[in-house]
Amino acid sequence: MQRTGPTLAVAGAGLRGATYARRALETGRARVVAVAEPDPERRRRFAERHGIPPERAFADWRDLAAAGRVADGVIIATQDAEHAEPAVRFAALGYHILLEKPMATSEADAVRVLEAVERSGSMLAVCHVLRYTPYTRMIRELVESGRIGTPISVQHLEPVGWWHHAHSYVRGNWRREDESGPMLLTKSCHDVDWLVHVMGEIPSRVGSFGRLSHFRPENRPEGAADRCVDCPVEKRCPYSATRLYLSCLGDPDRETWPLGAVTQDLTEQGVLRALREGPYGRCVYACDNDVVDHQVVNMEFPSGATASFTVTAFSPYAQRQTRIFGTAGCIEGDGVRISLRDFVTGEVETYDTGEANRAEDGRHDEADAALADAFIAALADGDHTPLTSDARESLASHRVVWAAERARRTGTVVEIDPRAT
Repeated sequence: MQRTGPTLAVAGAGLRGATYARRALETGRARVVAVAEPDPERRRRFAERHGIPPERAFADWRDLAAAGRVADGVIIATQDAEHAEPAVRFAALGYHILLEKPMATSEADAVRVLEAVERSGSMLAVCHVLRYTPYTRMIRELVESGRIGTPISVQHLEPVGWWHHAHSYVRGNWRREDESGPMLLTKSCHDVDWLVHVMGEIPSRVGSFGRLSHFRPENRPEGAADRCVDCPVEKRCPYSATRLYLSCLGDPDRETWPLGAVTQDLTEQGVLRALREGPYGRCVYACDNDVVDHQVVNMEFPSGATASFTVTAFSPYAQRQTRIFGTAGCIEGDGVRISLRDFVTGEVETYDTGEANRAEDGRHDEADAALADAFIAALADGDHTPLTSDARESLASHRVVWAAERARRTGTVVEIDPRAT
């Protein structure tokens, strides 16, 4: 069959890798020709969906790399601690790379990734999906056009959602810093990058406060069991795993996520078995988690503008909320709708970003699709232009995250050297 469009390999066929690959399949703009995935059933289903032959379906990304360059681009969606090594290896093979965030779990490894892609000439885009929405483009255009004068201060909120935090950051893969990284990196490097993108400058100073306040053994309700399926207080607990995961049954989107991380047996019996035996059925007060459940980051930019960013578990699972205050007007946005107040006329204008039917629950499905489309377009034309960031820009915004973490741990204000970005 005659080849049409660029080809892709996927390292990590979980939710993120499968999402980008599915977009390529749906649009027909690229073909997925190889996969590396340690879970045999997930690997089998992925290969079947994309028509990948057995000799191109690998259990480990290292085996995929050992096969040489078998595609034009690679989507790296392995676990966070295994982002840097495959990125360096695939760059050396000449692959162009779409790398799931975070870029790496340490600054030294992120620098290694940058050096590898600059040495090889490979294109690399970290999955800063928030950059790819019509909402973000409109916010940025309004700020750059001068509609609110000079931006002076920003308030930005990421409402993680009480059950989402329990799923991912108490029971799930991102619960421990030594296995993934601090929550500001694994969850909120999205938001730090978004603020940098919208403001058009890297902060010069950062401070931060936050801790693990609630999901601790001392807050365990009296009489609570180690697992929700055995717990006499489960029905009164906001973080009941039984309530959360059984309620996903019958909803295709929620069966994919979050339930897909818990079990592939989409029956009540299968869910209950997973909750009795697996990590997602544990009491949130009896886990081995250590990442923060709330954090504030304060930033000062070289222009003198300031920003405050809050991430919290104790909220609905919802879109980000932002206020940008300028000298001639202010903007409020909720991830879907935007309002701008003009200080001269006093009038408020509202904008439809074309995402009126977008889910209000914080998912970024449309942005995922737009990012995948941009990466495929860049591969097809050999031109980075469709991608809104490169490795150097991603390293710069990640450095803000690491500076904020140093500030939180030391109780200091940390200065960011502009020469290092």
